This record gives sequence, structure tokens and C-alpha cells, in this order.
Amino acid sequence: MSVLSIDVGTSMIKSVVFDAHGREIAVARVATQVHRPHPGWAEQDMDAVWDAVARTVRQVVARLRETGAAPLWLITFTAQGDGCWLVDPQGRPTGPAVLWSDGRAAGIVDTWKHTGVLEEAFRRNGSLTFAGLPNALLTWFEQHDPDRLARSDAALTAAGWLFLRFTGRRVIDESDASAPFLDHATGDYDQRIIDLFGLAKAQRLLPRVVGDDRRIAEITAEASEQLGVPAGLPVVMAPYDIAATARGIGVVNPGQACAVLGTTLCVEAVRTAVDTSGEPSGVNIAYRGRERVLRAFPTLSGTEVLNWTADTLGLPGPKELVDLAMQAPPGAADLGFLPYLSPAGERAPFLDPRARGTFWGLSLEHSRAHVARSVLEGLSLAVRDSLTASRTEVGELRLCGGGANSDDWCRLIADVTGVPTARSTDTELGAKGAFLTGLVLTGAESSMHRAADTYVHMSGHWEPDPERSALYADRYDSFVNWREMARSSGWQPHPAPAPGEEAAR
Repeated sequence: MSVLSIDVGTSMIKSVVFDAHGREIAVARVATQVHRPHPGWAEQDMDAVWDAVARTVRQVVARLRETGAAPLWLITFTAQGDGCWLVDPQGRPTGPAVLWSDGRAAGIVDTWKHTGVLEEAFRRNGSLTFAGLPNALLTWFEQHDPDRLARSDAALTAAGWLFLRFTGRRVIDESDASAPFLDHATGDYDQRIIDLFGLAKAQRLLPRVVGDDRRIAEITAEASEQLGVPAGLPVVMAPYDIAATARGIGVVNPGQACAVLGTTLCVEAVRTAVDTSGEPSGVNIAYRGRERVLRAFPTLSGTEVLNWTADTLGLPGPKELVDLAMQAPPGAADLGFLPYLSPAGERAPFLDPRARGTFWGLSLEHSRAHVARSVLEGLSLAVRDSLTASRTEVGELRLCGGGANSDDWCRLIADVTGVPTARSTDTELGAKGAFLTGLVLTGAESSMHRAADTYVHMSGHWEPDPERSALYADRYDSFVNWREMARSSGWQPHPAPAPGEEAAR
């Protein structure tokens, strides 16, 4: 029998069919569009996202029929996290989805930071609020677009929107609820955190939190017809994408860690308890009921930095950029780079909406290769920064995402972090994690540990070079100093206008 697993990312939607051995036998991908109507904003058309899901599903189902593969018995999915996907009482969007990468609420978050609200909330559940979380966005809507909130009946996530379209149920998974509202001890909303952020009026919009035993339901007749799949199939909502990816690469036990080299550089480590100590940063994601927590640091800048650098240097793409970078010596002749190019600043392993990218030590003696190398090293040092912030001793860092296709970058990350790195044989790790989740929740596998041991396989492996690791240990100290100096510079971007403000101007 075959399993259909869907991964709804920010820029790409993928439908993958796995056979009984966990092998990918059919894959369909459709690019999605992120709309940026104002500086710092990031939105998507919710119906367009569902239409893209349906298109990829119909494509892989058609391939299954052509090849005579085993019929589908399960649908499981994961999706981008955070953001605010508002629907009305009929389940229709009341406007575009506001994404995790949106920065319009940066001023609100800044106020919470200076009044101590952010730290108090972090000390309760271990997740640091940033501009793309629902508490910040709901507050922004209360201030700038209260009419939309009045027309809305639920504030969903991308996964919640899909589960609604698949099954008609309005819920939120524990992983999505972890930041910012979850009480990890009870698996429900923490009323104190809701009150801290002043969201009493918007609380009616928060959907019911569901654990492992309530994230499976039967597909509706309407959805089965739209997707071209058999009626009555069970649908499993897996944890949101970064948590599903960790499962898909086999990071399920305490002390295991991975790094997603994608739109976000997300370092994740499994722990047995929520960590609310140290400088507030990152998120603690409910990972397996009350037994496991995923300590995650999803940055706002990732492989898009490589795309920007390749464009700026006149290169065809990231592959050519990495090739050019390898022509320069380790350390890039003392040229340093802070990779904070997101218009929304940075959120992990520190929160600063004003963080911006910076070259340090640039001179006429540096070549294009030095610039390319410094950018790649800057991103790798950001991975080390998050791994350090996780305060977790790890023996291996598993790599995935588009950036992990580069052997040179995988080797560089091993050198920079001083930790051996490895890469999965699978290409669609979010979908694979959703696949494993579906097997466990339906009882086809007895545990996530057993499922990972059975279906996850690694290929490449890179050991850190002692000499280069020593060099990068020194570079990391400089990197942290540069970061702190940049954070204290006080640079302030112009705030994004509220609806109607541009017209008034």
C-alpha cells in the first residue's frame, strides 16, 4: 500500500508518494508565490495554496495509476509554521494569509521586548515571540485592521488551513501552538501568556489544540473529489515543517540534532524538557506529548542569502557561488560576513528586527571568491551560533534542505561547528517526517524511534578537519563580537505603512 505525503512550504508545495518500504515513488512540485504589497510584508493567497496542493496531488495520483503502484491508504501532511491564516464562520479566508516571515508587527514586538513581556513569556514556555507569530499579528490587526478580525472566526496556521480543507475540522497541532501560547505541562493554551500579550478579545479566534490522538480524521467527500483520491481515506496532520523535517531525517531521540539548510537555517536538537534558561531565543516545540521537546532556532535568513549573493556577483546560481567560494582559502582572507539579510531582521538565536547583513574587513585586496567564501562561512557560523544556543551536546549534525545537496557546504559546516555532519538519502525530508508520523498515529508502526530506525537512511558523512576547526573556532568568537556590535548600532528601518496610509500620503 502507498502513502501520500504533502509538504506545504513557503515557496514550494510538494506531494510525495512513499511505498511500503518508505521509498519515494512519485513526486510532484509546484512553486507558490509570496506577495509583498508593502516593505517587510509577506502574504499568500490561501485559496491559491490549496489549489497548488490539489494540483500536485492529482499529478502524483495520475502517475500511480500509470505505473500500477499499490493504491493509497493514507494521506499525511506538514506545512510551514507560524503566521496568521484567518477564516470566517464558513471556513473561507477573510483575506490573504500573513506568513511567518512577515515583519509588519516589528514595532509591536519591540515594545513587548522593552517592557519585559517577551522575556516573561519565554520564561514560561521557552518560545521567544517574533513579528511573524500569531500573537504579534493578531495585535497588529487589532490596531490597524479590526474589521478583518471582526469578520474572522478562527486564526489558523497553514497546517490548520489544510486540515480544515481536508476534513472540515478547525484545530491547531501542539507543535504549531508551542509558539507562543502553549503550556507544555498541560498541552493546552497558557492563559497567563494570552493575558500577557493583551489578547483577551482575540482569544475567541484560537482553535482547539490537539495532540497525537486527535490529529487524524477522514477526508471529506468534497476534498476527495477535488484531489482525485478515494473517499474515506484517513488524513493525518503531522507537526509543522521544521519538526516534521527533524523526524524525516531521524532526529527523534534526546541528544540528536539536525540543521535545515533552506529558506531558514534551522538548527534543532531533541531534549527531554523545555529549556527556558539563558538569553531568550528560539522556540521549544512540543515533539512527542510531554516526553520530548524540540529546541529549534529557525532563522529568518537562509539560502536566499546565497541566491542574493549569486545574483549580485553575476553567477547563475548557488552551485556556482559555492564553486567560486571554494577557490578562496578558509577564513576568506579575514573577510567576515553577518548573513542577516531578511527585511524582518533576525529571530534566532537572537531577536532583533533591526538586524541587517554586514561585511567586516572588506578591502580592495578581496576578490569575488573571497566575498563568496565569506558569505558561505557567515551562514555556517550562523548554524554554529544556533547549535551553541541549543546548549545540547551532540555527536552528529544531520543536514537537509536544498543546501545539503552541496558536499562542499556539508564539509564546511563540519569544520565550522567541529561536529561530524551527515546527509539523508531522501530528498523530501518534511514529507518523510509526515510519512513517519502517519505510520505511528495509525498504528502501522509502534513508535517514532522504531519508524526512524526502519525507514531513515543516511548517505554522505563528513568529519571536521582539526586545523580548519581551530581556525573557525577563532572566527566564531569574532562573529559573535561583530553581531553584538551590529546589534548595538541602533539602526532603525522605516516602519511598514498600515492599510490606507500610502493613499493618505
